[in-house]
Amino acid sequence: MLFAFTLSWRASLIVATVIPLSLAASFAYLRARGMSANLLSMGAIDFGIIVDGAVILVEHLFHEVPQRRSDSAESLMEHIAQAMHEVARPTLYSLLIIIAAYIPIFSMQRVEGRIFSPMANTVVSALVGALMVSFTLIPALAFFGLRGAGLERESPLTRWARKAYVPALDFVLSRPVPVFIVALGMLFSAAVLVPRLGSEFLPELNEGALYVTFTLPGNLSLAEAQKLTPKLKKLILRTPEAKAVLTQLGRPEDGTDPSLPNNLEAFVKLAPPEEWRKTKPVLNDLIAEMAHNLSQVPGLEANFSQPIRDNVAENISGQFGQIALKIYGEDLGELQRAAEHAKDVLAGVPGVADLGIVKASESPQIAVRLDREALGRFDLDLNDVQDYIETAMAGHVASELWDGEKRVDVTVRLPRATREDLDSIRNIRLPLKTGLVVPLSAVADVTVGTGRAAITRENGRRYIGVRMNVRARDMGSFVLEARQRVAAKVIMPPGYEMTWGGEFENQQRAIKRLGVVIPLALVLTFFLLFSAFKSIEDALLILLHTPLALVGGVAALGVAGMTLSVSAAVGFIALLGQAVLNGVLVVSAVRARLALGESPYRAVTGGTIERLRAVLMTALLASLGLVPAALSHAIGSETQRPIAVVVVGGTISAAILTLLVLPVSLYWILRAKAAFAARGVRPVSTAVG
Repeated sequence: MLFAFTLSWRASLIVATVIPLSLAASFAYLRARGMSANLLSMGAIDFGIIVDGAVILVEHLFHEVPQRRSDSAESLMEHIAQAMHEVARPTLYSLLIIIAAYIPIFSMQRVEGRIFSPMANTVVSALVGALMVSFTLIPALAFFGLRGAGLERESPLTRWARKAYVPALDFVLSRPVPVFIVALGMLFSAAVLVPRLGSEFLPELNEGALYVTFTLPGNLSLAEAQKLTPKLKKLILRTPEAKAVLTQLGRPEDGTDPSLPNNLEAFVKLAPPEEWRKTKPVLNDLIAEMAHNLSQVPGLEANFSQPIRDNVAENISGQFGQIALKIYGEDLGELQRAAEHAKDVLAGVPGVADLGIVKASESPQIAVRLDREALGRFDLDLNDVQDYIETAMAGHVASELWDGEKRVDVTVRLPRATREDLDSIRNIRLPLKTGLVVPLSAVADVTVGTGRAAITRENGRRYIGVRMNVRARDMGSFVLEARQRVAAKVIMPPGYEMTWGGEFENQQRAIKRLGVVIPLALVLTFFLLFSAFKSIEDALLILLHTPLALVGGVAALGVAGMTLSVSAAVGFIALLGQAVLNGVLVVSAVRARLALGESPYRAVTGGTIERLRAVLMTALLASLGLVPAALSHAIGSETQRPIAVVVVGGTISAAILTLLVLPVSLYWILRAKAAFAARGVRPVSTAVG
């Protein structure tokens, strides 16, 4: 339906045929590679970008061919071939540049690669299919659509745009300095806004459920924890949006998870968002409400996450929580003091949530300290006494019992009541060589103390972790401030080391990789532009104006309250190809008029006005095609929404750049070259061939 705003119904039908055929080519490619188009890849497809080539070709054919009288089918075919030749080269290179812009997405790895590679494969294969259809099927369909057709009727939207644009173009061409000042001001404002947006790896995905990990007091038995679990369930279910709670207490039986026995995990099923309260709380509001209700239980630490996100966080840092601070050293007491000090410092950083020390609990322990002098008086061997105590307390395999094909060890040890009673342990009898026995208390000091419930190691070094989540703030600025505060206030002895890990590691790795690949894609884009125009001047002119096209994407993120993320970076990559496409259209039209001998002013104004409808159509199709994705708040839309917001906002600034700023730059370059030529000064030529 969008085509009808600027094209006739015949032209609209021809352009519309490109969509199913290009998608069919995309599905065939994905199937050949054993891939599938997921919801993200299909939702992020901008059908406007896919049909850009077809729109440019059809717009030119239906505008130019009817003006050339065709008395026969052969004559009509010649006119179509001639019109196709006029726009085929810029159209081909425009689509190739859009495809080249997606190269950085293919370089992504790990989490971001798994998310965005299907999208890149789907879009690029659809673009290739659209390219093939545009240069093969479109001319044939145009032949049947133009037979008997009169002059193309200009739509009211195009007529209004042309009426408003012609005086605006004359105005900016006569006042280049204010235009450049405004353009640079917009670019500077965007540069100032970028750090204020904040940054994160990926937008928080609403999975429709919560995963809460509780750290219970270390001296709490499993029996007592079982009594506490129903109370915690009731506190969670006080939030109306929580429909069901499934809990798991203790450590896994298979030993694959290093959790301690005081670990309690709860899977919270949430109601669909449309059934939430009329106050429309967001997910963080529900978490805050649950955390407030759970605070009634003293000594309880809770970490709120989501099922998939919790697994990702544990795979990244080895512990739950979005951000992990790990302190390495030898002395456990010093590690504990440093971790507690860091926790106190981090508690004052705005945005911190679910702050806690990982596996910091202590459990009661029975300590048996042997007196070597007493052992010598009784002529007891140290190793024999230790083996005896180990057998009494932990047990020793004395025999085997076979039940059919099953073998069961027979273990000898003291009854549980004796092993847990301090006086009974002190009265354990040790045999002497003389045949007499003495109580253990005669040669050892038996006391009850406390010790760490777990000692964690990584790469052969002891460490203690501090985990935390971030809410109501972007992760990038939080990590920066947290690292600065901890480094300034937490002083550790020599030989101790502090490292940071978590989701921001993925962000830094992805941005670092894009920082290498995007310049390479720009270099490839430059060579494609150079191949299209055979001019370094034109290629540089288009590339140097593309940053202005990104201003709209930055402004759109600010208006939407979004942060810079890998998703937004993907949107800017897609926007880059759209901006270059518009530049190629305008510059190619101006160069064609210059080749016919027109003056620089007439060539710039005539070429830009000639491409007005094509630029407006590509901008409208690219932006309006993603408006539903930009406004969507359904589950799973968080990852693709930044892409859509950037493209929708960026196409507006890209159209302004192409229609106002680029013609001014091109006109004044041509005027300067003409002035040099009039004075007899030969400027350095940048054209080839």
